[in-house]
Amino acid sequence: MNVAITVADTASLILASASPRRLELLRQIGVICRLAPQDIDESPHAGESANALVSRLAREKAAAALQQFADEPGAIILASDTIVVVDDEVLGKPEDQEHARKMLAQLSGRSHRVLTAVTVAGHARQASCVSSSSVTFRAISEAEISRYWQTGEPCGKAGGYAIQGLGAIFVQDLQGSYSAVMGLPLYETAQLLAEFDISCWQIETE
Repeated sequence: MNVAITVADTASLILASASPRRLELLRQIGVICRLAPQDIDESPHAGESANALVSRLAREKAAAALQQFADEPGAIILASDTIVVVDDEVLGKPEDQEHARKMLAQLSGRSHRVLTAVTVAGHARQASCVSSSSVTFRAISEAEISRYWQTGEPCGKAGGYAIQGLGAIFVQDLQGSYSAVMGLPLYETAQLLAEFDISCWQIETE
């Protein structure tokens, strides 16, 4: 028996993200969705905490997608945002090689937090959560940082690394949710989707 999971044009669930990782994670638990990436300003507000920032960004992505699908009363939006925090500093996505080098040097040989917020919203209500994980890196040499940048993987990644990719060799310890560090906490996401009658394991057999 073969199992086929696809992105359905008619699915009521809409993923407000361009992240292939989030789509892959939803496919992993058998959730069918449509894609509708949202481009919002991700700049933090003055005095905004990391938890408040990541929560707000997920909500704003969901709100923008709801506006896009205002003519679909049954549309359900799934939006998420992930940030890396060390020494109470939010590390964004590296702008260039030097920026990535500084980020990875900060993370080298110590622990940092990864916060991932999820918002599921319909036109009448919404529900949200934040998953917090602790990731500890082994010491990383300058030569390794340079080689890692050359792979292209750090580009577009919060904190300048991908735990599911080549950056996995830096991870000495993880306390929390592996999928959340990837970009979508599956346990919490499944719980939120259930509140909106969106089931997992939406599989087709062949």
